Amino acid sequence: MPEPCLLRESVLACERHALVIGGPGSGKTTVALRKAARRIQDGLSPGQSVLFLSFSRAAVARILDAAAVEVSKEERERLSIQTFHSFFWDILKAHAYLLGAPDKLTILLPQDEKAFSGGIDDEDEGWAEWVLERERLFREEGRIAFDLFAPNAAELLGNSTYLLTSLAKRYPLVIVDEAQDTGQFAWRCIELLAPLTQVVCLADLDQQIFDFLPGVGPERVAAIKAALNPLEVDLGTQNHRSPDSEILAFGNDVLAGKPRGAPYKGVSVLPYRPEKPPPNWNHLLRRAIAAVLKAMRAESDQQRHTLAILVGNNRSALRLSNALNGLEPNAGKVVRHKLLFDEAEALLSARFAAFLLEPKQSARLELDVATSIGMIAAARRATGQGKAAVDKLLEQAEKIRGGKPLQINIAKALRALIVELHVEGFTGDPATDWLFVKHALRATGQAELLRVAAQLDFLVAFRRGHRISAGLSEEWLRDGAYTNARQALDQALAQEQILDGIEAPAGLQVMNFHKAKGKQFDGVIIVREVRRTAEKAESSFVWRNDEPPYEKSRKVLRVGITRARIHTLILDPMWPRCPILKGHAL
Repeated sequence: MPEPCLLRESVLACERHALVIGGPGSGKTTVALRKAARRIQDGLSPGQSVLFLSFSRAAVARILDAAAVEVSKEERERLSIQTFHSFFWDILKAHAYLLGAPDKLTILLPQDEKAFSGGIDDEDEGWAEWVLERERLFREEGRIAFDLFAPNAAELLGNSTYLLTSLAKRYPLVIVDEAQDTGQFAWRCIELLAPLTQVVCLADLDQQIFDFLPGVGPERVAAIKAALNPLEVDLGTQNHRSPDSEILAFGNDVLAGKPRGAPYKGVSVLPYRPEKPPPNWNHLLRRAIAAVLKAMRAESDQQRHTLAILVGNNRSALRLSNALNGLEPNAGKVVRHKLLFDEAEALLSARFAAFLLEPKQSARLELDVATSIGMIAAARRATGQGKAAVDKLLEQAEKIRGGKPLQINIAKALRALIVELHVEGFTGDPATDWLFVKHALRATGQAELLRVAAQLDFLVAFRRGHRISAGLSEEWLRDGAYTNARQALDQALAQEQILDGIEAPAGLQVMNFHKAKGKQFDGVIIVREVRRTAEKAESSFVWRNDEPPYEKSRKVLRVGITRARIHTLILDPMWPRCPILKGHAL
């Protein structure tokens, strides 16, 4: 096999399509950025740039960090690093009228889609009807859901030679990161561009954990080879992310089901007793964090570290986040962190909070109460649960709009709340005023409003970046009031989710394995839990319905293990034994 440096040079010199395969930290991103720099150095026409597409915003953040090292400032100005969603949005907002959609598009944010659909997914009754309604919203109202970005972009490029040619001229080199996870329509867009521009695909065959999504599967790399006939370069498992550890070796052994029976440098385990009552997660997690920090200080000279706590699902992530926030019995110290989770209810609750920030008129009090109840119902509906409660809220809102001033608890609490906020007034500092609204909601003591306040607690909206605060500040500076607070919030969230809201991981973050894909941290704590059923206790590392040799479960766990640069710690219950970790000496 050629030396790695010769393989990398072959990619840099290549003038045809290329497929670069390698494990985590093997240098795929580095060689791709150097390829981009060389193409820029060779000369680009005015308006041209190199396009670097990735599957996730987290991966884009990682690429931006690497570009700051590998590419000069002048070259970075000719390098367009985007998510697929961002790229597709640029195409659609300018050209979707060719598909019969209105001239002006707006994004149907995920939380709104869940509210409209009742939180259903493709396995639920009524999904077919929702698909038709989603298409109608796009064609007739210009409201487009994320899932429709790729298929409509592919349709545009397939039907418009002019648009396809102009994009290819603008981007003479297209680099596709995480190509193994490219869905059917995203890949179709690249396939259409390929005859007119050079394409370099980066892939890790063992890191495909999104094969449960429509159009994503192990055949994607085979399709890339068939369509592009590329130069194939395999960088193997050479690890540049954690070169002084054996983290990747451990991940690969877990994937292959071949434990070596000896410890791995950079990998440790912290056992705990899982019996009832449940563990004090605050205390246990603080012990794990201290152990990881101690290990990293021994293994690295870095002064500041990023950490992640990874779990199997959103429910566990929220439970551990609540523990870190001191919200469980016998809670310990609060540990500052950021929770990454399915945010639909929280974001819709945030929109209700933004509505409360907007100016109110006493003559419209009853209409504002009705609007409030409707917004609370939308947030509840997005969870896909509590249909009876949602229907009751919507019925109450409709009665109030019809002129019937209901004296039910939620209506009375909302009247008092809206009047109080109007009388007290706001300061013009968005963070302060947001907290004031949250505390006022909690002070009502009314169950639905307490639920909203709780959603705002773990959303911690202003830690998501400065856009929400900046948008609200702009409203205040212009009008002396938060006139269009909901619009400012939605615009900030849209930018953050698909346009340019990219932030590198910082501090401590809590998330599930799928949220961790594309990210990297100095230290990672992987929490194995006990999943109890009526028959037995099972390891949470084994996905439901995954049969021996647990290929899917091993693949997902490997992704979590290899997110760490310096140290991975497994928080491991003493029983039941995990069949995936069987034989590993940790």
